[in-house]
Amino acid sequence: MSLSLAQSLASLPEADREAAIRSLTPPQAKALQTEWRFWARPEQQEPPGDWTIWLIQTGRGWGKTRTAAETIRQWVRSGRYKLLAFVGATAADVRDTMIEGPAGILSVSPDHERPAYEPSKRRLTWPNGATALLFSAEEPDRLRGPQCEAAWCDELAAWRRMDETWDMLMMGLRLGPKPRVIVTSTPKPRALLKRIATDPQTHVTRGSTYDNLTNLAPTFAQTVIARYKGTRLGRQELSGEYLEDVEGALWQRQWIDAARVAATPDLQRVVVAIDPAATSGDEADETGIVVCGHGVDGRWYVLADRSCHLSPDGWGRRAVNAYEEFRADRIVAEVNNGGEMVAHVLRTILPSVPFTAVHASRGKVVRAEPVAALYEQGRVSHCGEFPELEDQLCSYTGEPGETSPDRMDALVWGLTELQTAPGRAYVL
Repeated sequence: MSLSLAQSLASLPEADREAAIRSLTPPQAKALQTEWRFWARPEQQEPPGDWTIWLIQTGRGWGKTRTAAETIRQWVRSGRYKLLAFVGATAADVRDTMIEGPAGILSVSPDHERPAYEPSKRRLTWPNGATALLFSAEEPDRLRGPQCEAAWCDELAAWRRMDETWDMLMMGLRLGPKPRVIVTSTPKPRALLKRIATDPQTHVTRGSTYDNLTNLAPTFAQTVIARYKGTRLGRQELSGEYLEDVEGALWQRQWIDAARVAATPDLQRVVVAIDPAATSGDEADETGIVVCGHGVDGRWYVLADRSCHLSPDGWGRRAVNAYEEFRADRIVAEVNNGGEMVAHVLRTILPSVPFTAVHASRGKVVRAEPVAALYEQGRVSHCGEFPELEDQLCSYTGEPGETSPDRMDALVWGLTELQTAPGRAYVL
């Protein structure tokens, strides 16, 4: 079907449009089904203007995946972009949502436009030669090198290595006259999402589940919406509201922002705190490494976040480098999982390093509450910004199934050590 016919149908009054659609031949009707600009709501159309990032931050069921997939399809069909990158939270998410999902690329593409999907090569190839390379946010280093003209990032708020993956992608977005990125995500209080949304090169589209109710199962409205409407979770996941603080989280962003400083006074003590990962490899948790200080003014300061996904030798060297850079008094590390290994790693790198082993005997929330109280009292300042650490602090509630807050744990150990007799091993 030509676009002009689709446009003329769209311009008709609703009653006349329905009659005209019924009069279409079977080939015309089939072609009309794939004309996104005919079916899409106005807010689902590619926005005008000189934007670089299109942030679609909406409630579930709004149609953000379909909108992104259809926009990509238009870009490729027109020849506008030939080399693209798709990034999802995991490789499975890329496959199950962006590629093979009910609103993914394969589903929205008619037969003559459908790309060939090669999972082993992490690649889509369209009939006109355009290609999309597929990436997981769990492996940001795979984005170190590949270049692209355009990208689609799905559920960015759920990316495990969010900032690192985004930085690697943006450094490779350097081909063509006008590189562009589509970001689809449920609104969540993540520092990176906030920075993207306030960037002058970003066009933000917000919307709710209610905008697309006619295309959702009736039982969804009867059960899910009825249950969550008006709740905090419903406001975020259904209404698409951006809620700055997570209900039940131990920290609030306003506490951190109100006490943030650009420089510190003289410091009485400085420690490097480590919450080591129990295993290594791509699937392992992070090793939290946070540098904390106690000022002559009696306040506490967070000086650096050097957390990482590295082998024991890698995180050990990073911790020792921080110890030397900040002229720390000692390194403190939780040893429940690592035992003697942690001390051995550190002293293999720097034999003389002062080291305190600490043991966790209580839950994370119980350990963290006294430190969170210091923040609430305005007695802790962050020297600069630490987006990933702050995201973790302001989103962790201790509910079952939450990602291990390794940066938070390291911070808690560091600030607790600064309130304890130097060098004394303790249980918390």
